[in-house]
Amino acid sequence: MRHGGQILVDQLRLHGVERVFSVPGESFLAVLDGLVDSGIANIVCRHEGGAAMMAEATGKLTGRPGIAFVTRGPGAANAAAGVHVARQDSTPMILFVGQIARGHRDREAFQEVDHRAFFTPLAKWAAEIDEVARIPEYLARAFRTACSGRPGPVVLALPEDVLSAAAAVADLPPPPPAPAGVDAEAAAAIAAALAGAERPLVVAGGPAWSPAAATALARFAAAWELPVAVSFRRQDRIDNDHPCYVGDLGVGMNPRLGRRLAAADVVLALGTRLGDPVTGGYELLDPARPGPRIIHVHTDPDEIGRVWPANPAVVAPAAAVAAALAATVPPNHRPWAGQTAAARAEYEAWQRPLPTPGAVGLERVVAWLAASLPPDAILTNGAGNYAAFLHRYYRWRRHGTQLAPTSGSMGYGFPAAIAACLQHPGRRVVCLAGDGCFQMTLNEMSTAVQHGAAPVVIVANNGRYGTIRMHQERSYPGRVSGTDLANPDFAALARAYGGHGERVESDADFPAAFARAAAAGVPSVIELALDPAMLATGATLAEVRAQGLAARAGR
Repeated sequence: MRHGGQILVDQLRLHGVERVFSVPGESFLAVLDGLVDSGIANIVCRHEGGAAMMAEATGKLTGRPGIAFVTRGPGAANAAAGVHVARQDSTPMILFVGQIARGHRDREAFQEVDHRAFFTPLAKWAAEIDEVARIPEYLARAFRTACSGRPGPVVLALPEDVLSAAAAVADLPPPPPAPAGVDAEAAAAIAAALAGAERPLVVAGGPAWSPAAATALARFAAAWELPVAVSFRRQDRIDNDHPCYVGDLGVGMNPRLGRRLAAADVVLALGTRLGDPVTGGYELLDPARPGPRIIHVHTDPDEIGRVWPANPAVVAPAAAVAAALAATVPPNHRPWAGQTAAARAEYEAWQRPLPTPGAVGLERVVAWLAASLPPDAILTNGAGNYAAFLHRYYRWRRHGTQLAPTSGSMGYGFPAAIAACLQHPGRRVVCLAGDGCFQMTLNEMSTAVQHGAAPVVIVANNGRYGTIRMHQERSYPGRVSGTDLANPDFAALARAYGGHGERVESDADFPAAFARAAAAGVPSVIELALDPAMLATGATLAEVRAQGLAARAGR
């Protein structure tokens, strides 16, 4: 006989779970008890949103579901942000939510929420376990659902009395993984479609990639001399130094690359959904208008044809298709080869830093990171204009080194960096965060200190919510409302938590400050004192305002 909490934890062990992220609650005390002697590390966090984002980042890094535990009601609501990231980013994750006892349902009991109704629009599957004997069954389905097809989040509610009840029930070991492959006919159909193109473009993205898949894609691109772009915040799908890599499609993309997407006659969408950011808000490619021939490769049959007509459509993991394509023989006539070289030159020109105002240039800091960090360094970020500097000026050279939310969730970068440090303790982890972005989850600094995670956080402090201010100045120039920030002394705050903190006011001081932070052995913050005129990679605040005024005058 075991209580439900122990049964659940034993199932986690059988599924290879090494670490969970939690904010404790009285609703799942039995699970906390089961974790005591389990060998599974329980990373106690300071906010449920941070815990869920750490679990999501772990799912990105491992390809297996990241696990988080939160309590009912407000705890579940706080965790919803991380569930949304996992859904839009196609990341395997399981969120366990404590729940009221079954006998108290429908009385609006303390913190009562119908978690199935609450999470169904956000998750792949949301359910509640009503019987202790069925815990192994539900967990088996949760792991399978989180990883199958298009990966994503699963939410399981755990009634308190189910967890505390005892039962004699057998464990259910996970089934062996199904072999992933692609038949020769599908690979030949893709090759034939590409061979007939004049202006092809490969767009690589989506989940479930691997170092081997990135290498296979690079081999295929080199043999065929094909231009390879990546989808939004999937820049580690191919070595950015590869001569066929031509840049990223997403927020702040190179306009020249956007035009190449719009002009392509054949697009190989390799794992990506070809969503909103990738297509420039569906303006570069419009599902309602005739466009290029789209070869769509995706693991989920429900994604293929949902937005874009596919010819051919291949239901298979992008990694398996990349491996199959690497073995194909390229045609002798490749009219696009010159276009690939030209697109690569455009990418390299796009990477040359444009100067921004002030003694500290974010573009120069990112360029230094690109030149100085080892290839296996992991870079994380949340959302904000500061991130465009990272996307534009950094080069990712290995798979598994980029953690960033395609959902555009602020606050993500720092929890993701903590998760990366715990998953890969020997590697350098750097988080780039805006002043507004960092303040959404900086309370996890004490989580990092407690559990020995030591990322270096670079805070780009320009005193505002920069992205919103940019849009504000374009639409309502000069009418500032709700976008200016009063910020703390970030370096002092880091030291108050037991970390290392410095403020950099000149480019020349950054390399030494980074070296000290990297050697500190504790979570570190380097605050960059940016000029308030700095707003975006290609325009100052005054320039964006002038554009807004000119547009308004021309109406």
